[in-house]
Amino acid sequence: MPLSRTATPADVATRTKVRYVILALIFVITTLNYADRATLSVTGSAMRAEFGFDAIRMGYIFSAFSWAYVLSQVPAGWILDRFGARRVYATSIFFWSLFTLLQSAIGVLGSTAAAVTALFVLRFAMGAAESPAFPANAKVVASWFPTHERGTASAIFNSAQYFAAVVFTPLMAWVTHAWGWHHVYLMMGLGGLVLALVWLKVMKHPASHPHVNRQELEYIEQGGGLVNGHQTHAARVAHGRGERPASEGWHRVRQLLTNRMLVGVYLAQFCINVLTYFFLTWFPIYLVQARGMTILHAGLVASLPAICGFLGGVLGGVISDALIRSGLSLTVARKVPIVGGMALSACIVGCNYVHSDWLVVALMSLAFFGKGVGALGWAVVADTAPKEAIGLSGSIFNMFGNAAGIVTPIVIGYLVAKTGSFDGALAFVGVNAVITVLSYLVIVKEIKRVELA
Repeated sequence: MPLSRTATPADVATRTKVRYVILALIFVITTLNYADRATLSVTGSAMRAEFGFDAIRMGYIFSAFSWAYVLSQVPAGWILDRFGARRVYATSIFFWSLFTLLQSAIGVLGSTAAAVTALFVLRFAMGAAESPAFPANAKVVASWFPTHERGTASAIFNSAQYFAAVVFTPLMAWVTHAWGWHHVYLMMGLGGLVLALVWLKVMKHPASHPHVNRQELEYIEQGGGLVNGHQTHAARVAHGRGERPASEGWHRVRQLLTNRMLVGVYLAQFCINVLTYFFLTWFPIYLVQARGMTILHAGLVASLPAICGFLGGVLGGVISDALIRSGLSLTVARKVPIVGGMALSACIVGCNYVHSDWLVVALMSLAFFGKGVGALGWAVVADTAPKEAIGLSGSIFNMFGNAAGIVTPIVIGYLVAKTGSFDGALAFVGVNAVITVLSYLVIVKEIKRVELA
């Protein structure tokens, strides 16, 4: 039952802040998650030189992660709703880190064909292993944070993608330059294995966490946080309800996919992630090939748009939550930063019309700042997902969003191969930013929690 006691000033003073520790942990894990995805974009030029990959083949290798990531989303959502974020996330971190580590060894295979095959398979396996990560983040935020803090919390963990580029892109570029690309995969893989153990040690639901006091628990629950997380299969059996039939799961999928609001949110996330995957895959190569930078210089330059994206990401969440606290509706509070930010990110097309490197970096930085402000999709998921299907709803959202990881590198690979230029690629990214704006303005109406029949 919800707790109903009114908070007092003394409660605020004595309230624990464990939810911020949990948020910091998922921020660190998500940073590593995105850094592992970006390893190939940083090491790609060196690997192409060693193995002789052409642009089209490189595009398919880039897409391998997302094929598995997208195909695994719905199963990952069911698993999350059944077993909870703690165990599933730990398993996910362990295996994606192991597959990252194994990529360091493809050089021993010798031939280009064998290296391409092994790299595709390992990136594919890594994508499957990472599939529960963001839905698990959404479940954790829905459990640990009240509604009026959820936008900021979601923006912070989502902004880890930019923080990863700020910290790890220059670091991985330096390691590649100094010691070779193999060491990048060794470093990232071993770091992830350690984080899996840390997650198991620290993570619990608010109601069962030993360091959460009554005041913080009441604050979270009164604000709409789902403090008991999810009920596991064992708990359902213990309460005499037994196992849900498989048909009910598919029924829930159909209900989510036929909801107009959610379809608009899913389409927008695909378009937002076109920009994300351009940055994660082709952006460093764009700087090297189209702008003539060295890999070390490109690694440093790539961190500047990432810093702007990080700042925009945090600012978008803060603005959205501030609008809620000022009395505006959830719909207005979420749409204003999303629409405004993505409209700003369309300026990336301007890179086709300038020649100075500093102007290119400035436009990229402005575009990623706007994308950061507008990247509130995970807050919308936490606000709208049915309480009994947060994992599934988040997984479907993530499936649509990361379909961009399949489409984007392949489309850009073909555009670059056929035209010898990145102009079409940047236009493709800019058009998707505009579609995001239209999706939230035209398709998505009121933002509210979905009730399943």
